[in-house]
Formats: sequence, structure tokens, C-alpha cells
Amino acid sequence: MAPHHVLRCCQRSLSWIPVIFINLVVGWSYYAYVVELCILTIPNNAEKISYLVVFHLFFIMFIWSYWKTICSRPANPSKEFCLPKVEKERYEKEEHPDTQQEILKKVAVGLPVYTRTGTGAVRYCDNCLVIKPDRCHHCSTCDMCVLKMDHHCPWVNNCVGFSNYKFFVLFLAYSMLYCAFIAATVLQYFIKFWTNQLPDTHAKFHVLFLFFVAAMFFISILSLFSYHLWLVGKNRTTIEAFRAPVFRNGPDKNGFSLGFSRNMAEVFGDQKKYWMFPIYTSQGDGNSFVTRLVNLDPEQIAVGLQINGKSSVDGPASPKHVLGDTINHIEDHQDGSFDKTDVAETVTVTIESES
Repeated sequence: MAPHHVLRCCQRSLSWIPVIFINLVVGWSYYAYVVELCILTIPNNAEKISYLVVFHLFFIMFIWSYWKTICSRPANPSKEFCLPKVEKERYEKEEHPDTQQEILKKVAVGLPVYTRTGTGAVRYCDNCLVIKPDRCHHCSTCDMCVLKMDHHCPWVNNCVGFSNYKFFVLFLAYSMLYCAFIAATVLQYFIKFWTNQLPDTHAKFHVLFLFFVAAMFFISILSLFSYHLWLVGKNRTTIEAFRAPVFRNGPDKNGFSLGFSRNMAEVFGDQKKYWMFPIYTSQGDGNSFVTRLVNLDPEQIAVGLQINGKSSVDGPASPKHVLGDTINHIEDHQDGSFDKTDVAETVTVTIESES
């Protein structure tokens, strides 16, 4: 086996260490709470049963969402974003970057791609050999392009992106509730053991340490969960929060924001009864996204009209390209407000896909 493959195998094996650590801590917390606290320490049966019922509810939801985040394979760009064979050969033979960009621009005309690099070039991955869809990035750890990539999380040994972002947010929420419930219910027995109101038994160490661990994890997860909840409300990824996506008319940190309710629905779905369960309900296909641009790019309007085949005044047209969701580009004010005089100045271009 080549040294490169051996090194890669070692890296993949070592990457599971954080996951194993989390599972060991969770396994110990289960034993400490259920056995050492509830069974061996709490004398009141009613209190014991109520604690166990609520604890197992949080525990199940926490483990469910955690392993859904781990096991969900990152979503990759669809085949439509791969260069056709002829264009691919031309691109690989071409040595001049400007000519390569012309090849990419020609292919990208029929794709719902509206973001660019910082220099205005079409975003192309030389490793995966695909034109990157909007919000897609190449993960060096996973060695693949990930749709709507947020970040690579070592604690789940997986990329957090379009396919599992809802699971990741729920994992943070339920782990926070899990820790909060443990800390709140253990507190009175922590004080009793600390002040020697209870006899020194082997349960003392578990109860004292359990409170410290639960409180520490709760504080750290609370800040992370709050941050990602803010990102969901703004419809941004962690990457976009640090570096605003660049559209053809320039960077726009709010380019994908559609308002709080629609932003939430894009991640959690439009049926609120499923929001709290780690089952896939996110909207779209990850290859294209509804965008709201502050200033419309005339080139986007021309492309949109060309793809639709008709102008909006001619009524519905048969779409020429099958890809993704409806993409709306709406001229808007910086503060998102509208009045009656704005209606005449608003331009809407829609690229519809076949069902």
C-alpha cells in the first residue's frame, strides 16, 4: 500500500477519536445519572420516576439527532454541474486562465449559478472537476465538494452542510437541554454531598463530577447553539458569516436572506410539526437557492430571459433547463422595506424548473 494511502487511513481512523470521546462521556453520564443518582441516591420514588422519564426523553432525542448528523453523507453537486466532455478536454488543454474562464462562463450560462470568486471568476473545483453551485465549497478533510457547506465538525467527524444542517442544529439544541436538565436536577444532591448532608459513598464522586461536566458543556453549547440559530434566521452559513458571498454585482451578506420565517422554513421545512424531530424536511435540492439581490445585474436578467424563452409579460414559458428550485432576483432596499412607489421599480426574473 502506498504511503499516501496509509497516511490517509491513519487520518481517517484518528478522526473518530472526538466522536469516541463524546460517546464515552455520554455513556458515563447515562450510568451516573440513572444508576448512581436516581437508583442509588434519590429516596423518593415519584421524584425518581419523573426524573428518569424526562431524562430518557432528552437522551433519546439527543442521541438520535447526533447520529443522524454523523451518518448523513454530505450532499454533492449534481451531474449538471460537471463540464461536458468536449468542454472538459478544452479546459484541461488550455493554459491561459482567461480562456479557461470563457469556457466556464459558456457552460455556466445554463446553470443557476450566481455567485463568483472574489475576482469575479466562475467558481470551479479542480479536484472534483465541477462548477461549484452557489454556497458549495470543497472540504479538504472530506476531499469533496459539499452543497451549502457550513463547516467540517470534528465532533461528528462529518461535514455539516445541506444534507444534515437541520440535524446538527437539533443536536446542539438537545445536547444543551440534556446538559441543562442534568445540571438542574443534580444540583440539590450536589449541594448535599458537598456539605456532607449525605454519607460518603461511591455515588458522591459521580454526582459531583456529573454536575461540573453538565454545567461546563451547557455553557459551551449554549453559545454555539445561539450562534447557529442566528445563522438560520439570517440564512447564512458559517463560511458566509465570515466571508460574504460574491455575486456578479459584488458581495452581499444578505443575498440569500428571504425573511426570518422563510429562512427557518428553508432549513426546517414548512411543516412545523416536524421541526423538532431529526428527520429530513429541508427545502430545495441544495444545487440552487432563492436569492434576493440589492442591485440587479443586467447579465442575470438576460440569462434568465434566455432560459425562460419568454419575457414575464408573455406569460408562462417552457423552461429549457431542468435544475433546482425557482430562483427569484428581486430589487430591494438595504433595509428590506417597500412602499407603493417601489412597485414600479421592482424587477422580478424567474427561472422555473420542470417538476
